[in-house]
Amino acid sequence: MFETIEYVTENNVAWIRLNRPDKFNAFTEQMNLEITKALKEAEKDGEVRCLVITGNGKAFCSGEDLAGVKQDTDHAEILRKRYNPMVEKLANFEKPVIAAVNGVAAGAGMSLALACDFRILSEKASFIEAFINVGLVPDSGNLFYLPRLVGHAKALELTVMGEKVSAEEAKDLGLATKVIALDQWEEEVSAFAQNLAQKPTKAIGLIKRYLRKSWDADLSEMLENEAYAQRTAGQTVDHAEGVQAFLEKRKPVFKGR
Repeated sequence: MFETIEYVTENNVAWIRLNRPDKFNAFTEQMNLEITKALKEAEKDGEVRCLVITGNGKAFCSGEDLAGVKQDTDHAEILRKRYNPMVEKLANFEKPVIAAVNGVAAGAGMSLALACDFRILSEKASFIEAFINVGLVPDSGNLFYLPRLVGHAKALELTVMGEKVSAEEAKDLGLATKVIALDQWEEEVSAFAQNLAQKPTKAIGLIKRYLRKSWDADLSEMLENEAYAQRTAGQTVDHAEGVQAFLEKRKPVFKGR
């Protein structure tokens, strides 16, 4: 079904593994399209309650494969055709998404990680705003997400200087949810994903949707958005289970609906 990625589901978690390890999982047109297709598959699969994006081999993703960039390349057309649909699909994905950054995430690879809800980093992972090093501007949502995570001044510094950010530095900056030792990598990432997959998925989707809307709304709008979201969440099976579990003094067993 896929050639440049691996897509599997297990225990309510979907895994997208970028699979061009010999090229440090650099993006090609085919990979962009396959990631978008996999996101659509995970979105419509009612059994999927969490998504993990990671890379095979030593890298998470080194960005665009520059072997395909020519002198007359229309960079805007590449973004509009390949990257923007992928980023927008990810932004509207109403299930929790983890970037399991196993190695370097550079250029658009860093953008992909920034667009996820959580960034779990291997102790050997790093971020690089590599665009400036080839005379380009950060894209694929990078200039949208980065300042929201680290602030304007630090975002400007990272994008203009183009220097490597280690896993621990990323944690200090707020770019990483947690940093995991290599010998615990697989176990810890799986455990984090399973924890999210057992939470009330519909409520998480509503939280994601209205947090995103909050950047462009005033207080009155957000109060109404919260009221609407709460009404919607209040009609879910998971809300009823949560209340019942509270009354029975037990841990709730959420179904994701």
